Amino acid sequence: MSRHRNLALFLALAAVWGSAFMAIKVGLEYIPPVLFAAIRYDVAGVLMLAYAAYAVERWRPRGRGEWSLVLVGGSLMIAGYPAFLFVGEQYTTSAVAAVIVSLSPVLTTGFARALLPSERLTPLGIAGLFLGLVGVAVLSQPDPDNLLAADVVGKVLVFGAAASFALGSVLTRRIEAQLPIETMEAWSMVLGAVLMHAISAARPSESLAAVEWTPEAIGAMAFLAIPASALGFLVYFDLLDRLGPIEINLVSYVAPIFAALSGWLFLDEIIDLATVAGFLIIFTGFCLVKHEALACKLPRLRAVVSGSGRS
Repeated sequence: MSRHRNLALFLALAAVWGSAFMAIKVGLEYIPPVLFAAIRYDVAGVLMLAYAAYAVERWRPRGRGEWSLVLVGGSLMIAGYPAFLFVGEQYTTSAVAAVIVSLSPVLTTGFARALLPSERLTPLGIAGLFLGLVGVAVLSQPDPDNLLAADVVGKVLVFGAAASFALGSVLTRRIEAQLPIETMEAWSMVLGAVLMHAISAARPSESLAAVEWTPEAIGAMAFLAIPASALGFLVYFDLLDRLGPIEINLVSYVAPIFAALSGWLFLDEIIDLATVAGFLIIFTGFCLVKHEALACKLPRLRAVVSGSGRS
């Protein structure tokens, strides 16, 4: 197998996950946001459940602990994350949404420090967490006289998506249960889809009658459900095993580049200075939060970039 495999898969994952923000913008023109997210995970959940049944021995959770993992993953990482993201992205660009979501690894560290006794945050880590929040403020550019402006509310909702995913990531680590990651993701997707259908049904502005099944809507849905969700998570799991959590977290900082490019190419979205500045500040915050781990992993990162990582 080619020695460039890891780098190729990493870039492919970043491209797919980055372009997903553009696909969301396209689909939102035709499908109500929470219903859109729910149908996405209807399809992805069924595909992942079939894969789990094929690939792992324990394709169904057992006991309170394992079902608790599914409940946390389904409610926060699957239902909460896309529901906030899809509603918020109605009012902001693909690039801005992707940059705010890239704050997730920084927020994960903050939640871990608060909720996991074994975790600690150094002074540099605290500075990194603060810088990440500053980056979001730079992106949002809130007007004190109009804090409820649509674009500000949209960015706050996308921030809520990042926070929901980060909190879910930490809470799953507090639960003492061993469950194959494929099984957990599959059942979390199914549960998350059910929860989002319930949320959608409670929103007066959403209904199946409001969906316009245009070729663009179907294409966006197919892209999000299959490459970006089902296949994307499989690649993510493979790279997580091969590269480790620090390296794979960097996909969050490559994806916004593809989000910006795809939004510019297909939707004529403008990449402004605030977006670039916010991205750089958030990435600097990530480097400060993870400075010790990055220092240890630097030789490995160089090997991945040069294509000489484990194949």
